[in-house]
Amino acid sequence: MAALVKRRGSDDICPGGPLFSNLVDSSLLLSLTRDVDVYCPPRKRPRVTAPLVFRAGGKIVDEKLQRSIDTLPEECLFEILRRLPGDKERSNSACVSKRWLMLLSSIRSSEIAQKKPSVESVKKPVQDLNKDCALDEHESENNGYLTRRLDAEEATDIRLASLAVGTNNRGGLGKLFIRGSNSTRVTDLGLSAIARACPSLHVLSMWKVPLITDAGLSEIAHGCPLLERLDLCQCPLISDKGLIAVAQKCPNLMSLTIDSCSNIGNEGLQVIGRCCPKLKSVSIKDCLHVGDRGIASLVSSASSSLERLKLHTLNISDISLAVIGNYGKNVIELSLTGLQNVGEKGFWVMGNTLGLQKLRSITITCCSKLTDRGLEAIAKGSPYLKHLSVHKCYYLSDDGLKAFAEIARALESLHLEDCNRITLMGVTALLACNSELKSLALVRCLGLKDLAFAPTRLPSCMSLTSLTIRDCPGVTGASLQVVGRICSQLQKIDLSGQAGVTDASLIQLIGSSEVGFVEVNLCGCIDLTDDLVTLLVKTHGSTLKMLNLNGCKKITDRSLLAVADSCSMLDDLDLSCCSVSDYGVAVLASARQLNLHVLSLSSCSKVTQKSVPFLGNMGKSMVGLNLQNCSLISTHGIVLLEEKLWWCDILS
Repeated sequence: MAALVKRRGSDDICPGGPLFSNLVDSSLLLSLTRDVDVYCPPRKRPRVTAPLVFRAGGKIVDEKLQRSIDTLPEECLFEILRRLPGDKERSNSACVSKRWLMLLSSIRSSEIAQKKPSVESVKKPVQDLNKDCALDEHESENNGYLTRRLDAEEATDIRLASLAVGTNNRGGLGKLFIRGSNSTRVTDLGLSAIARACPSLHVLSMWKVPLITDAGLSEIAHGCPLLERLDLCQCPLISDKGLIAVAQKCPNLMSLTIDSCSNIGNEGLQVIGRCCPKLKSVSIKDCLHVGDRGIASLVSSASSSLERLKLHTLNISDISLAVIGNYGKNVIELSLTGLQNVGEKGFWVMGNTLGLQKLRSITITCCSKLTDRGLEAIAKGSPYLKHLSVHKCYYLSDDGLKAFAEIARALESLHLEDCNRITLMGVTALLACNSELKSLALVRCLGLKDLAFAPTRLPSCMSLTSLTIRDCPGVTGASLQVVGRICSQLQKIDLSGQAGVTDASLIQLIGSSEVGFVEVNLCGCIDLTDDLVTLLVKTHGSTLKMLNLNGCKKITDRSLLAVADSCSMLDDLDLSCCSVSDYGVAVLASARQLNLHVLSLSSCSKVTQKSVPFLGNMGKSMVGLNLQNCSLISTHGIVLLEEKLWWCDILS
């Protein structure tokens, strides 16, 4: 036995050199058990090894293990899978296992083996060149018509790999939106699968994907040269390196959004400006390393194409605004938010450089250094400005508003929010100076207070059709009466949050409109009664489409009777927190001329189970029904409504 163990080389138990000259003699040694496996080292390494088995009686049995394609190395399997004849076969093969799925997703479109033409196809006659072959070309190309969105737990590498393989035979993936969370498991592996298999991708939006790095973004840049829009929101591992790769490989980039990406700085923006001649829209928010150098280089390099620019909470100064004013020749929309280091000089220079000639809309939020002088300069530098929105700029006063209105003659929309130095005198001067103003919104402007006496001569603003006065506690009866005398063409009015408004203060406003109200929002006007609603619907019932009475607790079924009798165009009615009952619901349901689309009865404590049959008969026009916090309607009643109004969205 010891001699057997010590034997080496060609004398081992193998076909080249048997230990015994006669296998019959060897049975004396190997007959202690029924079956004994003996190790036999091969001369060559096979793909699948099968041991020799010696059995009692002197016979050798070669029991081969079951062969499987999974025993092949990935290199061989890769070569097999890339030679699959069509997209359908590749999709079916991806369902075999995760290994096959990931291998298929790693095959680039250029690496797929093209099918050789058969003899029959070679013998076919030459196609007539005069015939239109556009349809065949359209069917053979993956033009990126598909859009896919992955939210939260759906966003995984396996799901991205499945999209990469499965969308090729359905037109190609064109838009991909990933909305993740802190626990999102998407990595560079999944993004690389998209890059290799989806060359038609032209929109990529990633929000809160903490594991994506520059490597994954670089794969997208190399594999998707047609990329036109890139959104990066809360991607902490992406830096300038990934952004530079996109700039160099994706010359068609037209839209770039960067939000809360702490590792992106000036260098990436500089390369974007130099390498992307088609760039039209840029939005940068909460990027600590972005400063004047990056913004100035980006705007000056892309001045010939840049149309929309949004800068939020950045460490930039007056220099950036000066560059914008000088090089923003094609900018039509500008948004500046939270720029604490920008002073009055920055806004003044931006306007007086006279470069923003095409500017149509500007939004300035939380820029504390904006003053009357800066706003006047913006008006001088933008003669075609149509939309101005100013939020939380506390130094802006009536003088600046008046000076702006005298210059900005093309202004159509003005939104002022939390500007506490603006009073009704400034608003009146604005209405007197501007003949094109169509929409005016005043939100939380605490300086707006009722005038002690109405001016003897009031301007007439025939162009204003939309008026919003929201959460301005100083505006009550007298001010609204003045508004009614000035604005006779109002169609949309929003007085939500005006708790001091009463019936008497709105009577003149309701009667002053010559064209009829279309949308009326009285949410939170707690002192309004049925008398005012009745007057409103009788006066404007033929034009009224939206009526919001949310929180008007004094509104009862009497208002619903007036609505049912007078409103023929109404499609949106909000009665949340009102004192309506089952009788009012029945009246609405029985009104033949009324075709409501949306009805809200949220928190109406007097609406009970008895209203369920009436709500079920509201008609096929109903698409939205809000019954939240209606505690007297049972779950069974909600189920019955869902069965009868199966096409309607019901909130309960």
